[in-house]
Amino acid sequence: MIVNTARFVVSNTDVKKCPDDHRHEYAFIGRSNVGKSSLINMLTGRKDLAKTSSTPGKTLLINHFLVNDEWYIVDLPGYGYARRGKDARAEIDHIIRSYILNRPQMTNLFLLIDVRHKPQKIDLDFMNWLGENSVPFAIVFTKLDKLSSAAVKKSIQVYCDYLLETWDELPPIFKTSSEDKRGRYELLDYIESLNKLPIE
Repeated sequence: MIVNTARFVVSNTDVKKCPDDHRHEYAFIGRSNVGKSSLINMLTGRKDLAKTSSTPGKTLLINHFLVNDEWYIVDLPGYGYARRGKDARAEIDHIIRSYILNRPQMTNLFLLIDVRHKPQKIDLDFMNWLGENSVPFAIVFTKLDKLSSAAVKKSIQVYCDYLLETWDELPPIFKTSSEDKRGRYELLDYIESLNKLPIE
């Protein structure tokens, strides 16, 4: 897939206020500072489409970006930012789960994982919640440029082995780097294949 256009459409905290049309939506989510905004910018070829920040937990809204006037990238708030208060974390959790469970246009959720880290309980709990609710998702390992090829391979294998202790099969897995654009075409091709499916 070639991305010709990508533009911001709307931000909000209420799934009922998301765009009122019938286009496929691909949501991106992960722990704070996992590189979500950078990945979205890399996929769309726009340096400043999604606002990046060195401050974790910057995204607090559901952000819709229309790509090629055909489908949406949805930037969801990051989860698990410990320095945010309990009430604020609960509010963000509500925003995330309301969108995921109540948005039929959401064709797939891309769950971002920093390849440098061992499996984290907060990510595993979130994956289990997705599985329990039959939410279609894929795992996207980010920041591959921060490790050697051998270390990347070992880290991902550890993660997969850990998941297979409780999961019958793995979701689709993508390996990316926003710095050198690894994984860009694999992700876009996957989205293109899903665009051909009807929205339920």
